[in-house]
Amino acid sequence: MLLAIDTSTGTSVAVVDRDGGVLAEVGTDDPMRHAEVVGDFIRDALAAAGVLPRELSGVAGGMGPGPFTGLRVGIAAAHAFALGIGRPFVPVVSHDAVAFAWYRDGGSGPLQVVTDARRRESAVSDYDGLDDDGLPVRGAGPALFPRDEVPAPRGIRLEASVVPAGALGLIAETAYAAGRLPLTADEPLYLRAPDVTPSAGIKRVTR
Repeated sequence: MLLAIDTSTGTSVAVVDRDGGVLAEVGTDDPMRHAEVVGDFIRDALAAAGVLPRELSGVAGGMGPGPFTGLRVGIAAAHAFALGIGRPFVPVVSHDAVAFAWYRDGGSGPLQVVTDARRRESAVSDYDGLDDDGLPVRGAGPALFPRDEVPAPRGIRLEASVVPAGALGLIAETAYAAGRLPLTADEPLYLRAPDVTPSAGIKRVTR
C-alpha cells in the first residue's frame, strides 16, 4: 500500500493498494491552502482506509508541473512522511496521474492535459494512451504556455483543477509491478523560477 500526495494544483491525498485500488481519497481544488490542509488530509485518508502508517510500503509524491509555493508543500510533506516511516519516496509527474485516470475510466485517443500555472499561463502535456504496462505515454511536455496560446489538442483537452492522488499512487504501484521505478527524477517540475531568489552577491558591511 502507498500513501500518495499531490499539491500541484489543489490538494489531494490518497491511500492505494495495487490489488484493492484506491482505498481512500480526500482533496480540495482550492489552489491556495495546501499547507493548511495537507496534514489533515493525510490523517483523514489513513483513517478512512483503516491503514496505519507502518503498514505502508512507500509514499508517492506529485512532482508537478505546478507553481513553486504550492508544489513544494506536497513534495516536502511526502518526503517527510516517507522519512518518518522509513519507507521509500516515489516521484511521479502530476500530469501523468490525470492522464492515467482518464484512460483508466475509458478514455481513448490523444489527450492534452492542461493545468493552471497562474500568471495567465498554463502547463500542458500531451498523451497517446497507455503502454503495454498500463502506464501513460507522454508524447510532449510538460511545458509552459501563455493561457491564450495553448496549442490546439490533437484529440481531447482535459483541464484539471486537482490532480487525483489515487491515480498518482496507482501509477507508482503499476510502475513497481512492471519494474520501471523510478519513473522520473526526484526534482520538482516548477517550469518557472520562484518569485524570490537569493541575492547575486553579498554586500560587505564595514564599521
